[in-house]
Amino acid sequence: MSPALTGRRALVTGGALRVGRALCLALADMGLDVAVHHRSSTGAAEETAAQCRQAGVRAVVVGGDLGSADGCRGVVAGAAEALGGLEVLVNSAADFTPASFADTTEEQFDRALAVNLKGPFFCAQAAAPHMRAAGFGRIVTIADVAGLEPWPRFAAHCASKAGVVMLTRSLAQELAPSVTVNAIAPGAVLMPDGASEAATGRAAGKTVLQRVGSPDDVAGALRYLLEADYVTGHTLVVDGGRLVRP
Repeated sequence: MSPALTGRRALVTGGALRVGRALCLALADMGLDVAVHHRSSTGAAEETAAQCRQAGVRAVVVGGDLGSADGCRGVVAGAAEALGGLEVLVNSAADFTPASFADTTEEQFDRALAVNLKGPFFCAQAAAPHMRAAGFGRIVTIADVAGLEPWPRFAAHCASKAGVVMLTRSLAQELAPSVTVNAIAPGAVLMPDGASEAATGRAAGKTVLQRVGSPDDVAGALRYLLEADYVTGHTLVVDGGRLVRP
């Protein structure tokens, strides 16, 4: 456990599954009470919360769609009410829909921006008063190396995640000094369900470390950013050296 964080109250959006679940469990291991957010994965969210409780912390489940400002406000309010306050926000929920440039629809583009960029903005806006009241706040948003390099068939996703990088810098300026705001840009840390051995090999081959990472790598970065008192406005890349490959 981290003495500085023990007993703090955290909300993880998209916390029911995959990387979000790993982040919830990491927070519980650090001694934080956790609100596990989901949009439609109620059973998985309940399972994640139960696993968090095994670490001896409180854990609750909060449902809601983060595609609108009202939805974001409702999720944050629900988490703060259930936990009695809120000092940590981890924006992990994301839309990840491939589509070629020519075939991308307005609905797909709007959804990418709504969940990946508008959601973190309005969740932060709703959470900031709770953090300022507590005199302590940490906001960490999961960006993506796709926000730092272009990917074919993911133009909307790349644009939304690039926006997260600048949003992080802007909110760090806005919310200092009581709240730090940072981001994590993972590379291939968890392959899609059903990914073939060949696909995993290709992903590993795009890194200088020649391997795929794990959600625990992202959780380690989260721990660092939550404990760091003198780091804000930073995007921490966790990609096995993908961005520096020859």
